[in-house]
Amino acid sequence: MPVAHWIIIAFWLVFIVYWGLSALSAKRSVRGTAWWRHMVIRLAIAALIMISVQIPAIRHALQAALSERTGSLLVQVIGASLVALGISFAIAARVSIGRNWGMPMSRKEDPELVTGGPYAYVRHPIYTSILTALLGSVIGYGVIWLPPLLISLAYFIYSARREEALMCEQFPTQYPAYMQRTKMLLPFVL
Repeated sequence: MPVAHWIIIAFWLVFIVYWGLSALSAKRSVRGTAWWRHMVIRLAIAALIMISVQIPAIRHALQAALSERTGSLLVQVIGASLVALGISFAIAARVSIGRNWGMPMSRKEDPELVTGGPYAYVRHPIYTSILTALLGSVIGYGVIWLPPLLISLAYFIYSARREEALMCEQFPTQYPAYMQRTKMLLPFVL
């Protein structure tokens, strides 16, 4: 396995460990989607991936992708760099939001509207960061990362829209103004 692949995996492991540990200090949720609904959504996504892998055409494409030759060193470096950028930006956003972080579509005790740090550029920098890291994984590791990228993109857009409706309820004057000056996922674009 090329070194770039190990680097990509290492960045994802750092992300998972950091995310798990930092979740312990988040404010208590007072209302929102029940934890079991989040689990059901994640299990449904995993089931869809497993079912799709059983479709002969998809299985054949994945087998071909797994056996494909590794891209050039430059492509691997670009991919690993995007993963590093995405994971670093996600951690910076998580640090910036602090104890206000929570599961998607949940409400926190004594919420604060965070608009500084990475949140000054996009309203959902964690989603942007994870998508960037997934794109880097596709480029630097292989197309095996494409299904998680596409599924995450769809889920994050859905989740962002739901979260924005909740934020408009919680912060009826500040959040619409914040929406006017920032983009949802891509600075200056989307």
